[in-house]
Amino acid sequence: MRFDDLNGKTVLITGSSTGIGAALARAFAAQGSVVAVHYARSAEAANALVSEITTAGGMAQAFQADLTESAAARSLVDAVVARLGGIDILINNAGALVQRISTAELDEALYDRVLDVNIRSAVMCTQAALPSLKQRRGTVINTGSIAGRNGGGPGAGIYGATKAFIQNWTRNLAKELAPLGMRANAVAPGVIQTPFHDQFTSPELMETMRQSIPLQRIGTPEDVVGAYLFLASEQASAYITGQVIEVNGGQMMP
Repeated sequence: MRFDDLNGKTVLITGSSTGIGAALARAFAAQGSVVAVHYARSAEAANALVSEITTAGGMAQAFQADLTESAAARSLVDAVVARLGGIDILINNAGALVQRISTAELDEALYDRVLDVNIRSAVMCTQAALPSLKQRRGTVINTGSIAGRNGGGPGAGIYGATKAFIQNWTRNLAKELAPLGMRANAVAPGVIQTPFHDQFTSPELMETMRQSIPLQRIGTPEDVVGAYLFLASEQASAYITGQVIEVNGGQMMP
């Protein structure tokens, strides 16, 4: 599907060296967008993705930042604006489970890490990008999760709570931006086969989750990108704001 109004737009996608973020980078580049590929530690994957996109005729550059630090979020946005001229679309996709752990075993350092990577990164990047987004009447899309509605799987309680924060904060952000003619929405993926689950989810648990999905399969990153493209496009979704689009194969039907 072609969204003509995305051609030439600059999109910053945090956490886009692998998984859903990388699929988004490819998809927006294919629409003619200029893509800022953000990574924290996966320099090799990010640079390979940029090379793949540019070899195919797209436009992309890689940017490094540890978004658990507020100053790094500001520096990332400043670098993207300086090198690419501004930001039309901000996709706050950076996030991680960090570790499956029970509430009884949770320590403060891990608690802080989970909140920083999932909440601080999105809020601080959005705050830093607002001047450029306002200038261009841009849009914000946040990555939530099915865990933000069902609490998450075993050992993922704090992660699920951060995603519930992101989804509810998106609604408030939408109200804040609406008078400026701007929109904010979120996409909540279900069980998607990404490095996230390769690291944190056993094959047995993945099979249990697959059986709970009406479509009877685990999702792919490519299954998710259409929702983001739709929400980024004014021609497709100009009257949609403050919404959370569930992409989960029917596992959760709110």
